[in-house]
Amino acid sequence: MPTKESNIVKRTLDLKKSPQLSAEQKARLDAVASMRDKQIDYSDAPALPDAVWMKAATELPHTKKQITLRIDAEVLEFFKHTGKRYQSRMNAVLRSYVEAHKAHAK
Repeated sequence: MPTKESNIVKRTLDLKKSPQLSAEQKARLDAVASMRDKQIDYSDAPALPDAVWMKAATELPHTKKQITLRIDAEVLEFFKHTGKRYQSRMNAVLRSYVEAHKAHAK
């Protein structure tokens, strides 16, 4: 059986253990922090669903509660186009968001 090769690199950010930055990296971050949002060039930034939520797609919770939820049509179509189990991916993205905000609250 052929194996599927992947060029996806998964990384996890631990908000409690920030990576060490060089002086040059700190200077670049300070320069960007002082800019207005409109001045920042985002053209080389990866798309958020692929870059930020990669961990969310791999860690799906086992217990769920059924609810009725209204979602923007564009958001729903985006997730539907990602394939089967799109509702689980939506849940995983929400879970990742909650976990990130819990870490900031501490």
